[in-house]
Amino acid sequence: MIASSPELANALRKIVGHQHVLTENDLTLGYSVDWTGRFVGSTPIVVRPGNTDETASVVKLLNENSIPLVPQGGNTGLVGGSIPMSGEVLLSLKRLNTVEPVDGLALQVTVGAGATLADTQKHVRNHNFEIGVDLAARDSCTIGGMIATNAGGINVLRYGAMREQLIGVEAVMSDGTVIKHLEGLEKDNTGYHLPSLLAGSEGTLAVITRARLRLRPQLPEIVTALIAFESVHDAVEVSTRLRQQLTSLHALEAIFTNAMTLVSAHIGAQVPVGPNGKAWLLVEVAAGTDPFEEFQQALQTCDDKIMDVAVATDDRSRDKLWRFREQITEAISIMGTPHKLDVTIGLARLEKFIDEIPEVVKHADPNSLIYLFGHLGDGNVHVNVVGTDGGEPSNIVESEVLSFVASLGGSISAEHGIGTAKKSYLHLNRTSDELRFFRNIKKALDPNNIMHPNCLLSD
Repeated sequence: MIASSPELANALRKIVGHQHVLTENDLTLGYSVDWTGRFVGSTPIVVRPGNTDETASVVKLLNENSIPLVPQGGNTGLVGGSIPMSGEVLLSLKRLNTVEPVDGLALQVTVGAGATLADTQKHVRNHNFEIGVDLAARDSCTIGGMIATNAGGINVLRYGAMREQLIGVEAVMSDGTVIKHLEGLEKDNTGYHLPSLLAGSEGTLAVITRARLRLRPQLPEIVTALIAFESVHDAVEVSTRLRQQLTSLHALEAIFTNAMTLVSAHIGAQVPVGPNGKAWLLVEVAAGTDPFEEFQQALQTCDDKIMDVAVATDDRSRDKLWRFREQITEAISIMGTPHKLDVTIGLARLEKFIDEIPEVVKHADPNSLIYLFGHLGDGNVHVNVVGTDGGEPSNIVESEVLSFVASLGGSISAEHGIGTAKKSYLHLNRTSDELRFFRNIKKALDPNNIMHPNCLLSD
């Protein structure tokens, strides 16, 4: 039995039902292209299980026939990590979208891997809770995909990335065995912590089917500010001061010149402060009681560094400020097919990186444009490079940028994962011994190498 055989399709239909096995090209195509349009693969079959048992049966069947698979959630990834690049079977988890009742005593909730972040947020907010991770792709990204990539987002400096939200997991291993640990115990030192291993594993070790998440209290009092600076140095220094002083700090985003110019034109709005600035911080504080006074006092200690500031306290005004941050990705995509290089730089070297990276890109590909923004609170910079003609930039750009990042002691992947885009660069951050142990773990959990074999680790 092979992936493209009618025999396999019929066997899968017996497990999940006829309507949930797709083989026609016009139906499978949408599952084989990533959100950016940069990564295009193909799959002979899309299979859409409706529960954990069906998922386990599908994986078991594929493993018995040594047929590789690629798990996929909302397909909002940016590094080709959910695309069947080598004709693998596409395992769509969107139907695993159950959101179970909130456990108000434990401050936890159990959700299916296919539940979107937005649906999960809506559910827990009805009980005055929040999910600790928030992303601009909230309407499409799924909880399972967020765990598989250890997604970060705008609140990492307060709550941590997805791994820190995860307290339990249910997963299907490569042989179809279901492992479940969803009791939600905050203290449980009984061996290896499987949730931590699966978070960030990008579907290469197991298929996540359900997860138990920690919840955070909903903070009703929110103040947002857009702050303009004359230099990157001033923006970095103020970000450090704010992190030191603000107990209510909720988000600390950075937008640099080219990205601000682009997004302003895209949304049809003038920059409300510092139109000639070099950097902007979008800062949000949130608390149970009004944090405005604390925020104001902190800003006053930074007067010597701040060019101008706009403060918003109502939802409408806050949303207007957030548009400058959340519409950047869409604005860049309209320009063409970008290379998205999501990296982390230590704050001590961030100014050097921001100042020098445009020249690094220009040297690698003179016919390219660069847009920088990110999460300044944790040193995460999104480097977006697009060709001036709307096409992709030279592949040399990726190599030069990531090598420069590594030379500064940074990480080549902050929150998007490795996927297929960066697997050949993993050695820049990991030693040969580390990579050998990674492969040993993969072989132990997936001896037939059917779990997303072309992702994360190079041959």
